[in-house]
Amino acid sequence: MAQAMAAVCALYLIHGGSIRDSSGRCARHNCRVPQSPSFLWDLFCRVVDNYGDVGVCWRLARVLAARGQRVRLWLDDASALTWMAPEALSPGVPGVRVLPWSRPLDPVLLANLPRADVWVEAFGCELPSEFLARGGAEPAAGTKRPCWLNLEYLSAEAWVERMHGLPSPVLAGPARGATKWFFYPGFTPGTGGLLCEDDLFQRQDDFDRAAWLAGHDIPWRGECLLSLFCYEPPVLAQLLRRCAQAPRDTRILVTAGRAAAAFKAALASFGTLPPRVTVSWLPYLTQDDYDALLWSCDANFVRGEDSLVRALWAGQPFVWQPYPQDDGAHANKLSALLDWLDAPADLRRFHAIWSGLDTGPLPTIDASGWRRCVRAARERLRAQADLATQLTGFVQQKI
Repeated sequence: MAQAMAAVCALYLIHGGSIRDSSGRCARHNCRVPQSPSFLWDLFCRVVDNYGDVGVCWRLARVLAARGQRVRLWLDDASALTWMAPEALSPGVPGVRVLPWSRPLDPVLLANLPRADVWVEAFGCELPSEFLARGGAEPAAGTKRPCWLNLEYLSAEAWVERMHGLPSPVLAGPARGATKWFFYPGFTPGTGGLLCEDDLFQRQDDFDRAAWLAGHDIPWRGECLLSLFCYEPPVLAQLLRRCAQAPRDTRILVTAGRAAAAFKAALASFGTLPPRVTVSWLPYLTQDDYDALLWSCDANFVRGEDSLVRALWAGQPFVWQPYPQDDGAHANKLSALLDWLDAPADLRRFHAIWSGLDTGPLPTIDASGWRRCVRAARERLRAQADLATQLTGFVQQKI
């Protein structure tokens, strides 16, 4: 009976279920669930802007490796890993090999690499032609082509469920006759899920906020803590005025880069910090320290893709700024996320003004109601299969 139940659970995992706990046992039936086969993955990432692309790909590579997969992560610019994930380059993470995506690819390197089981184009980047020329030809008898995935951007829009898992036949070039598969991360069971490490919530439960803040030279004395990771919101000065009027002192923890530059520009309109507001200027943080920052703060201002997911897992009130796009597509992405969250009207208006999609004064937000909203969303997500589980299950099904 136990063997039969384990087989059922293994089949459930292949089709995207999320029932294995951190010890590898089925959380529903307490049976030992067989691990997925170990595949060799080629994960390609072109670093475009703002570090989110390399951040997502490194998290994915690390989670896959922790689950027994082997990953070759190809990056055209690995410099952000020196502060984001220094362990990636030295001494390295078991199961992950970071390779240079030069143009063209190093022919000696390419010639000595075994063909992978899985190819992943992250965020619409296209595999190099010389890579396809070597590995994309019709395989020998008795073998299969690699499972070829186009890992897309994250969105809560309704069309994501319709597109997720669809095939895209390759009609020309050295890989002619192969099939790419669209794989969309997402927030609902009909999508590919979100990245989540197996030990994430245990680490969060064990987290010591006061110790982490002291260890990063943040002189916290009980004031309200806000983290700021943003682009250039037009109402930063208005936020500062709102903090100065709050019944509780506020410390704003400003992340390095664009957020720091935007904050300094907003400060210029004051000449000095308003009363009852203090600021801590943060260095570039590792991914683990950024998680700790989100856990430490009473509210988090986040941007883009990776920090949005981490804010959801943190379970604290947050405000999200999507990447501004010339065609206005970010407005639809924001609206869809707020719909999925079932966000109240005051929070919707706050987001619209924060992202420059509306004007006027920032509304007052019910922080306790916002926290309940976020934590209800987190529980829905925890009941779904995570991204790495669904990816390996999809690959196993195709291979």
